[in-house]
Amino acid sequence: MRKLAVVNMKGGVGKTTTAIHLAAGLAARGSRVLLIDADPQANIGHTLGLRPTHTFEELVMGEATLEAVALRGVRKGLDVVASTPAGFALERRLAGETQRETILDRRLRGERGYDVVVIDCSPAMNLLTFNALLFAEELVVPVGMDLMAVIGARQTLNGVAQVRDLWPERRIDLLAVLPTFVHSGNHATRATLEALAQDHEIGPRLLDPGIRQCIDLNYATASHQTIWEYAPKSRAAEDYNKLVDFVEDSAASSVYAA
Repeated sequence: MRKLAVVNMKGGVGKTTTAIHLAAGLAARGSRVLLIDADPQANIGHTLGLRPTHTFEELVMGEATLEAVALRGVRKGLDVVASTPAGFALERRLAGETQRETILDRRLRGERGYDVVVIDCSPAMNLLTFNALLFAEELVVPVGMDLMAVIGARQTLNGVAQVRDLWPERRIDLLAVLPTFVHSGNHATRATLEALAQDHEIGPRLLDPGIRQCIDLNYATASHQTIWEYAPKSRAAEDYNKLVDFVEDSAASSVYAA
């Protein structure tokens, strides 16, 4: 089972949109995919128009099984574990748990019902993100086109390196750094892409051209649809197809390997 986390410590970079489209795109091509919302902002549920009766929080706390929590058939081949703002209290609720950073991994241990699991992470290096990183084996890092986003990407990779140092037996590979909101004629975009390309860790994993600016993505979200459902011939549909192509074709190689 392939395990992917979509992560960036900076918000507003298209993280949830990328997680949804990566999961839905892989499912549309025949994979059995589980999409997990590990962000208490619960944007996956809002985006897809879901009304969950059980949530990620219950799964983590052991109050419900994956079988009970997963919303089946959200799209063909795609199941979803949704979150709610109740997740903001999870860190306090988990304070007394032993090995609390690996609870998600233990809850999902032995799961064989999926080909791929995609996790949308919280935009902070908190306990929920630790759980996602220590479950996942490959990372996709979306980066918006401003220099603060570059700082966020670097902070994210530094945080991941610290996690890997603490749990050296865990595989955490950087699969891709994905530019988002790309406008090739914009100076900020060009400067950001140049800064990303020059980073010795980010540069080799930078996907070109990334996800170009496309108003249809906003309309698709408002309609609770993926871009392929709303505007299948749009530039965003083309770009997310390329991301899915890359993930399908790639054999992850770690930039953190000793």
